[in-house]
Amino acid sequence: MFAVMKTGGKQYRVQPGDVLRVEKLAADAGETIQFNEVLMVGSTVGTPLVEGAGVQAEVIDQIKGEKLIHYVRRRRKHSSARKKGHRQKLTLLRVTSILESGAEASGVKAAIGAGSAPRSDMAAPSAPAPVAPAEAPAAQAEISGARPANLLTEARGGAPDDLNRISGVGPKLEKLLHENGVFHFDQIAAWTETEVAYMDEKLSFKGRIARDGWIDQAKEFAAEKE
Repeated sequence: MFAVMKTGGKQYRVQPGDVLRVEKLAADAGETIQFNEVLMVGSTVGTPLVEGAGVQAEVIDQIKGEKLIHYVRRRRKHSSARKKGHRQKLTLLRVTSILESGAEASGVKAAIGAGSAPRSDMAAPSAPAPVAPAEAPAAQAEISGARPANLLTEARGGAPDDLNRISGVGPKLEKLLHENGVFHFDQIAAWTETEVAYMDEKLSFKGRIARDGWIDQAKEFAAEKE
């Protein structure tokens, strides 16, 4: 009599006396184990398993498979290569009997993959520690410098100056300046060092105002309007 059983994601056609190498199982040499995922016994086909059927086998040894070499070469991207060897852990066993029914009452240890079995040297998991309430987010760090006194809520007369004329100011930065109350050249021209430090951090461009000479440019453009 033969049977088709499943273990480690693979199917095996077996009969008593067959010696198999299967993916590592949690069992010691000399132990008898039982496979309960049986897809077929003789002419009986399961749907998908044959109810009550089982395949018993004796563990001969825990072994390793042939060494496989995995070689990866990245030619176009980095011109790098990696070579890695691997030997699959396997269990060598001999099929001793095939049960057409009554497998659930046989009392034989069920075959379990090594990755699914609990380790005997590990302590039972302790109860999870109580989670402390989340701390309130830290207050936002204070911005250095002094807030310019001449910031506005809107442009004078509803007509802002073309701040894009200042070197280093583009459409996005001009919009950010507007959001922070800056609409005119004379506002920038009047900033002090501490006010420049404040605006540097507000605009997230530390040092840019002084580096690009915004104040001198703004004074020149403001004078043209007079």
